[in-house]
Amino acid sequence: MEKTEFSIQIDTAEEPMKQEEAVSKVHEELEKQEPLIELRNIYKIYYMGDEEVHANDGISLSINKGEFVAIVGKSGSGKSTLGRVICGLLKPDSGEYLLEGKNVYASREGKKNLQNELSVVFQDYTTSANPRFRIRDVLMEGIRVKERKTGKIKDPVSECGRLLELVGLDETFLDRFPHELSGGQLQRVCIARAVACEPQLILFDEAISSLDAHTQVQVMDLLMELKDQLGLTYVFITHDLTSVTYLCDQVLFLYKGKITEHIPVEKIAETSDPYARKLLDSIIEFDEEYDNESDIGQEMTA
Repeated sequence: MEKTEFSIQIDTAEEPMKQEEAVSKVHEELEKQEPLIELRNIYKIYYMGDEEVHANDGISLSINKGEFVAIVGKSGSGKSTLGRVICGLLKPDSGEYLLEGKNVYASREGKKNLQNELSVVFQDYTTSANPRFRIRDVLMEGIRVKERKTGKIKDPVSECGRLLELVGLDETFLDRFPHELSGGQLQRVCIARAVACEPQLILFDEAISSLDAHTQVQVMDLLMELKDQLGLTYVFITHDLTSVTYLCDQVLFLYKGKITEHIPVEKIAETSDPYARKLLDSIIEFDEEYDNESDIGQEMTA
């Protein structure tokens, strides 16, 4: 009996230790993982007369595969400039931008790698899709990028149908023109075009800010589904902290071209960053006002 009791105690004690070791190994592997993108000491300076404006002032950050990272800042903080650097539209004055370890701006190979692995969804969906194109033609823009990258040619009709299905639309939309779609439907088409080329990274530049609140929630849910389904990495540029808390894993705050804080979203309430606190307080005030209005509405209908 004593031997049996001793054996049980050892097994019970070893089990948590094995679990801790397994968790520790996972963390070690994550630390060893090479970032998908890495920015090292990025500077971008503009000149307004005799004044130097440091739009990006020594920015360094890394984003791992599968992460959903928000870049938050008010107008003039440098977030749009940083977004243009990340998506290859603006070469920094100094610093390094690495995608899968390759310097994007140092060689033609680096720039080509970026074009193959990154897609962008912009704020203004009305100008993102050529008004003369039918929806099938809009989607074909992304499909052709994939064909150049992989050398594989799929049946265009079936591929367009598959992409629409991914974003919750049916094949009847293929022959429509952009102006025949609602804002939410057209932004779904732009998202479908972005995933058509099978990128690793998608950058969203204020991509839901022009949509009404109900449609925003629908599109945010869609983005989460696609991220999990396709194993995507997202960079989300916004001024709206509400959508960040709903969607993202990490958030970094920009102020006058510098990163003032980079924290996990679940710890955002603990932030000491003045701009972040101001935005967070505004969300809390909005929620309280909304709750009060709901209570009043319930009293009136009671």
